Amino acid sequence: MIADGDRIAVAFSGGKDSTALLLILREIIPAWNNIRLVAITVDEGISGYREETIKIADRLTKDLGIEHRIVSFSRMVGKDLDGILREGPERACSICGILRRKALSSAARDAGATLVATGHNLDDEAQAVLMNVLRGDLPRLVRSSGSPSGGCFLPRIKPLMEIPEKEIAVYLMVKGFFPDLPECPYTRYALRAEVRTILSAWEIRHQGAMLKILRGREKLEKALKSVPFQGKIQQCKECGEPCSGTLCQTCLLLRKING
Repeated sequence: MIADGDRIAVAFSGGKDSTALLLILREIIPAWNNIRLVAITVDEGISGYREETIKIADRLTKDLGIEHRIVSFSRMVGKDLDGILREGPERACSICGILRRKALSSAARDAGATLVATGHNLDDEAQAVLMNVLRGDLPRLVRSSGSPSGGCFLPRIKPLMEIPEKEIAVYLMVKGFFPDLPECPYTRYALRAEVRTILSAWEIRHQGAMLKILRGREKLEKALKSVPFQGKIQQCKECGEPCSGTLCQTCLLLRKING
């Protein structure tokens, strides 16, 4: 996943998964030549939640001697997430996801990164597979972070994607770095919350179910590799970012937000 000379932008929320990822990368990078890390925290502007995680993220990066950059929704689009969702919090996760990806990609490029690393764990990945099945979203189901983009996007890696969430929690407890943080208040609106409950029950009754789901998605991706689900990647006519249509998801969203 990593080569000599890489500058890795770590998506660092301050939560347990991104904390584990940052600690692990910090520990093993001496094995490579000239590897540099930069931690990027996205401040969505969620009152009573994000302030605490940013403090923890800033403290840890200082202790580890890692460069830390913070990018905010309010600076990027003129409003924080609370302001955007004032009239309709039900779409919180969808809107937040679009803007977070934009913020992280922009900040990573500004930092001169050669790739982006995220802390997605096995639970996250299995949940994403089931969510895409429930939505009937075949393109997203078979598209992975390693899918080719013709150099239009920064490559993304998920080093923890086969590690269960519980094992990551235990690792952090042993290391003495387990963060005690509040849960995002918008979680109750998420489809992912329901899917998490379902998969947790399956995993208890059928050990290994989540890894089998992940392997099944990989087989499907391989089988459908030649099927052209996406159009040609081009530039958004408003912001210049790569996208599959004339406007990227962020610009389409901003048109709706701004009327």
